[in-house]
Amino acid sequence: MAIFRHSSDLPASARGAVVAIGNFDGVHRGHQAVIAQIKRMALDLGAPTAVLTFEPHPRRFFRPGDPPFQLTSFRLKARLLESLGVDHVFFLTFNAALSHQGAEAFVKEILVRDLGVAHVAVGENFHFGHKRQGNVDFLRVAGQDHGFGVSVLKQVLSPAAEAYSSTAIRAYLKAGDPNRAASLLGRYWEIEGRVQEGARLGRTLGFPTANIALGDSLEPAYGVYAVSAGIDQGDDTVWRPGVANLGIRPTIEDADPGTTEPLLEVYLFDFDGDLYGQHMRVALVDYLRPEWKFDDLEALKVQMVEDARRARIILADERWQAGWPAGPFLSPIDP
Repeated sequence: MAIFRHSSDLPASARGAVVAIGNFDGVHRGHQAVIAQIKRMALDLGAPTAVLTFEPHPRRFFRPGDPPFQLTSFRLKARLLESLGVDHVFFLTFNAALSHQGAEAFVKEILVRDLGVAHVAVGENFHFGHKRQGNVDFLRVAGQDHGFGVSVLKQVLSPAAEAYSSTAIRAYLKAGDPNRAASLLGRYWEIEGRVQEGARLGRTLGFPTANIALGDSLEPAYGVYAVSAGIDQGDDTVWRPGVANLGIRPTIEDADPGTTEPLLEVYLFDFDGDLYGQHMRVALVDYLRPEWKFDDLEALKVQMVEDARRARIILADERWQAGWPAGPFLSPIDP
């Protein structure tokens, strides 16, 4: 898959594609259905498949003071789209210039001049251009004028008639329900980043942890999770089971004053190695409990032992093992 951080001066192989346009935050099952549909369109037209998306997310540009909310980083979004068989991804930088570009200019300059699109696919509520002046009706007329097809795709519903929605996924993660989030995502939600130095309190208790800052990622419910951690080793990612605390660590003031910045602390089962500086992906499989403040280190250690015991039981479940780490998706849908 080819990744472009611009739309101009593209190679001939990247032009003339069937292009799905949207934020694709989460690359959830609804997005997977969109990709499946544009792949069928592209096969009929003999064209490549492409996704046109934006980085950073437009909401982050317009509302920079909001708490972090993104479900997928640039790196993870690209990886997931590639696994779905997309040929090209265009990540347009969402900045002041793009935000002020009119709907007509977006069509003429980006879709027609730069991408030379053969067909465009968007959702029913798609809006674009300065002050959201463009909509699906505008796009249909523009397609007729400029010679490209337009498909408006209906929202995909789950078997329980629930919409596959990034907003709903965020709500489930905030509520401490990673399983419901996974049912909409089609995979377990991940936090990823570089392993950094920590306070080393876990090591003194016999639970050395790999620590990852959340950065611009969504902050799910604080607490303890059963997790699977993917460690990059060359071209492969090796997955290991573990237990993790996510939050500001309100443990023991004298021993560890915690922090005002949320941190993910991951303890890997039956692992002895140096992970500092390595890139790690951590999938939240199940929520065990909220963060607690303990009276002393012994009480904390007792609870950590119990958390690890429960996490081992959950991660040994055959239903979980059937879905991970065989691939990024638990059960892709192809409507």
